[in-house]
Amino acid sequence: MSEKDAILSKLPQVPEPYWRDSEMMSFPELSEDLTTDVVIVGGGITGITTAYLLVKQGFKVVLLEADQLINGTTGHTTAKITTQHDLIYDEFIQHLGVEKTKQYFQANQHAADFIKQLVKDENIECDLSSQDAYIYTNSKQEIDKLVKEYQAYEKLEMGGEYVDHIPLDINVKGAIVLRNQAQFHPVKYLRKLVQSIIENGGRIFEKTAAVNLDFGKEPVVKTRDGYTVKGKYVASCTHFPFHDNGFYFSRMYADRSYVLAVKTEKEYPGGMYLSAEDPKRSLRYAETDGDRYIIIGGESHKTGQDKDTLKHYLALAEFGEKTFGINEFKYRWSTQDLTTLDKVPYIGHITSGKQNVFVATGYRKWGMTNGTAAAHLIKDLIVNGSSPYEEVFSPTRFQADPSVKHFLTQNANVAKNLIEGKLEYVANRPEKLEKDEGAVVSFCGKRAGAYKDKDGQLHIVDTTCTHMGCEVEWNNGDRTWDCPCHGSRFSYDGEVIEGPAKKPLKKLE
Repeated sequence: MSEKDAILSKLPQVPEPYWRDSEMMSFPELSEDLTTDVVIVGGGITGITTAYLLVKQGFKVVLLEADQLINGTTGHTTAKITTQHDLIYDEFIQHLGVEKTKQYFQANQHAADFIKQLVKDENIECDLSSQDAYIYTNSKQEIDKLVKEYQAYEKLEMGGEYVDHIPLDINVKGAIVLRNQAQFHPVKYLRKLVQSIIENGGRIFEKTAAVNLDFGKEPVVKTRDGYTVKGKYVASCTHFPFHDNGFYFSRMYADRSYVLAVKTEKEYPGGMYLSAEDPKRSLRYAETDGDRYIIIGGESHKTGQDKDTLKHYLALAEFGEKTFGINEFKYRWSTQDLTTLDKVPYIGHITSGKQNVFVATGYRKWGMTNGTAAAHLIKDLIVNGSSPYEEVFSPTRFQADPSVKHFLTQNANVAKNLIEGKLEYVANRPEKLEKDEGAVVSFCGKRAGAYKDKDGQLHIVDTTCTHMGCEVEWNNGDRTWDCPCHGSRFSYDGEVIEGPAKKPLKKLE
């Protein structure tokens, strides 16, 4: 057995995030038409926090979740509560100016403070701990960027420090540290908010997919099963907007990244870490039942544009072994998030003419604070009609630089993948697959997707994405079909896992 195969054999067979070991209460499917004050679509940190804030203000709230609460991006996070969002502030200042960049920082700082204060006030047991956050580099090429980032911190009065070493036993040439950041267990935290929503009269429905929206004085959300929920306001807090009235699919791209939770030989010194250079390396720890795990993340790539995704787990494992020595691979999972044209989330009115419909999306993997900030912004727009942070996050904004460049680049990439997928010659046949193997195959003379499960049964689907017709690719690490154009994901038998697609892949017999 090769060294690669030896490592892969030690990984958990099924990807499952560490956080999902904690139980979450369940809720029924919607089975009737309803009328309420606010309809919230999406059961992650943004939707739950928005519902929590609004029921506390006396609003009647209905929250709809297509799957289970906290089972999407929020449930697959690394759960860092920090305003250190990679090397981003110098870039923001260059493109947005100091004042708008300060809005972004202050909104996220307010969100971090809110989480910590709420945990204290409500006595929420969610493993919250104060940690210093480091972004570091051992690359001469990244030092200049790091210095400029620190200068941006100073302009924004963020309070960071530039240091030449970090507590981790790895070589670095420089780092920026932000003191008094935090980490927590997102499921334990949000479970308490969900309880409060119910206690204050909110209603939650799972396995209830919102698929359409009728605008009007009182907008109406329509579900896949044909039921409707009418509200004075609607907030789309899903990973990708469930109703794309603003052509968001052309203004964002989807990235996947990978995570391992491992037991190690070396002691972890505490702190949260992120490498400045690619491929990214993200580190923090988590504790449960007296065991401490190191959570190693990184290896980002555009969704559907890397056919061997297991290699990313392998790269993280090799980094972990070299840095700490790994005794046990306890969990592995992957996650996906969206990045906007200018890297600032879209939060606010879904379009300029729809003042009672809101959207929150595009957190660029920093959803714990951005998602909480989004909840506060939406609450403020509903309650007060304005927010001190609405300008920088406005979904209708368009910065000439870099938005035009990124818009053209992103949509050229979509066109490239659309054409390549249609022209690809496929020689593989379904019957040649081993058990627990999937691949693009030729079936009845056409391109198809096949997966042979552990019992030897074949599952064959049409690989044409039901969103805009790109050809999906097999993701061997997660056993899913992923679209390289706009990031839709489907289970091995074609069911929708992540949008923008709403319809499953066609099954082939």
